[in-house]
Amino acid sequence: MRVLHVNKFLYRRGGAEGYLLDLAELQRAHGDEVAFFGMTHPENDTPQRYGEHFPAYVELEPAPRGPLRRAAAVGRMVYSPASRRGLARVISDFKPDVVHMHNIYHQLSPSVLGAVRAAGVRCVLTLHDYKLACPSYQLLDGHTICDACVTHGPWQAARRRCKDGSLGASAVLSLESWAHRTTRAYGGVDAFVSPSRFLAGIMRRAGVFPERMRVVNHFVDTAAVPPADRPGSGVVYAGRLAREKGVDTLINAAADGGFRVDIAGDGPARSALEALAAERAPDRVRFHGRLAKPALHALLRDSAVAAVPSRWHENQPMAVLEAFACGLPVVTTDLGGLPEMVEPGADGAIVPADDPAALAGALGELLADPERAHEMGRAGRAKVVRDFAPETHLARLREVYT
Repeated sequence: MRVLHVNKFLYRRGGAEGYLLDLAELQRAHGDEVAFFGMTHPENDTPQRYGEHFPAYVELEPAPRGPLRRAAAVGRMVYSPASRRGLARVISDFKPDVVHMHNIYHQLSPSVLGAVRAAGVRCVLTLHDYKLACPSYQLLDGHTICDACVTHGPWQAARRRCKDGSLGASAVLSLESWAHRTTRAYGGVDAFVSPSRFLAGIMRRAGVFPERMRVVNHFVDTAAVPPADRPGSGVVYAGRLAREKGVDTLINAAADGGFRVDIAGDGPARSALEALAAERAPDRVRFHGRLAKPALHALLRDSAVAAVPSRWHENQPMAVLEAFACGLPVVTTDLGGLPEMVEPGADGAIVPADDPAALAGALGELLADPERAHEMGRAGRAKVVRDFAPETHLARLREVYT
């Protein structure tokens, strides 16, 4: 089978890109021919076979300066002729059996679906966030959990100024979503893939083509990830450093609980988190930056427990699956798809979001009993071997493709 993956970024930026690249590698290992289409970006993996056809790089965070550049960026978010032309050329040359889309919002836009329809190729879109139901992706009204746009339409985002408290930025996102819903811009997708039951439920409530929605769990290749062979020490966090991830809650928990935390990842909140750690938990928090997989897995295996302290409705984060694969229990929050992944008392614990005391208590309990933590990590490993195996994922995905 020839599979063309489409995503705006083609490097390990976050969980969506990690899944995309791991899936492509898995498909190649099983005999598929794989190619990519995305936006030109200085950090993209190289070489890119079809890089000459990618639309130009644009930075949207922060927004471009000047009214003309801003207007051009807004136009590109709604419809990008360059993305459609580029993908049409790639489809013509590669001749895929299926186009598998991921995060195409903003930088590529659903204009790419026009190229797929014109070529008569089947199309699958994996949902990595709530963009098709929530203009600002995250079901957040500023810093508060919110689902107003799910049932009352995308202009709620402008009314509530959900994007950074800015009426202008929020209005742009509302306009984008309104235009795409009104024109049924995503009608060219033959099947939508949701990794979690929670996200699929949100999309059904929003009326996002419920008859085309399929739930297919992510996967983790445990054959390539040896588990910890002994109890570790300390707490580890692996992921993007952004406010919605709740890493500040983890740092405050470390200050209250007096334990050590290793933080792997990067993002816009890093400098603020480093300052908070220096103030609240000096010498207890180490920032490692973005790590390659082998180094990340080694860090996980040396730890006793992984923390996923998110304050937003996570979908099905790879951070949980990779921690389980390395033989660590996971302490996480009660939002989104996270409770679908962790069984309290068996392979981890679930605590309320934004509660440093509860997080410190759950982590401290496991740190105080390393043998029990190690046993719970073994249970997490057994879970991903059983339920999140690569072959199982690939078989379910092929069913969606056909």
